[in-house]
Amino acid sequence: MDMGEEKEVVSLGTLSKKMDDFAKARDWEKYHSPRNLLLAMVGEVGELSEIFQWRGEVERGLPDWKEEDKVHLGEELSDVLLYLVRLSDVCGVDLGKAALRKLELNAIKYPAPKQTDHCAALRKLELNAIKYPAPKQTDHCVGEHSSDNTKLTEDN
Repeated sequence: MDMGEEKEVVSLGTLSKKMDDFAKARDWEKYHSPRNLLLAMVGEVGELSEIFQWRGEVERGLPDWKEEDKVHLGEELSDVLLYLVRLSDVCGVDLGKAALRKLELNAIKYPAPKQTDHCAALRKLELNAIKYPAPKQTDHCVGEHSSDNTKLTEDN
């Protein structure tokens, strides 16, 4: 993408309409039952998983990936998204609204820590560190406390 080129914003509604038109043009609607769409999506998730299967952990942005691997990843992610959009459409679920509702429910279930609580906890830790300093570290491996008073060195 050129720097001067504007990024196109694509809505779920646009994808839903395009998927519906695509299926109608090919007379595939009869095959697009919720079960069939779900199973097709699961198959695509499997293909997506294969891309990551033997790579271990990868960095954000995939800086070490070849461009062709990133393109392939985009294709598989798109397959999953398109099946998900089509499944939600066929099931009569407004995916955008459902996702926003789910985010709200998650915010209630997993509230973010309050900034003031975090700061208060840090202040308490700092005060405790002043009141109760950590004991001075001694190296018990040096041998100062051994019965023969032999001091161990790196050479021993």
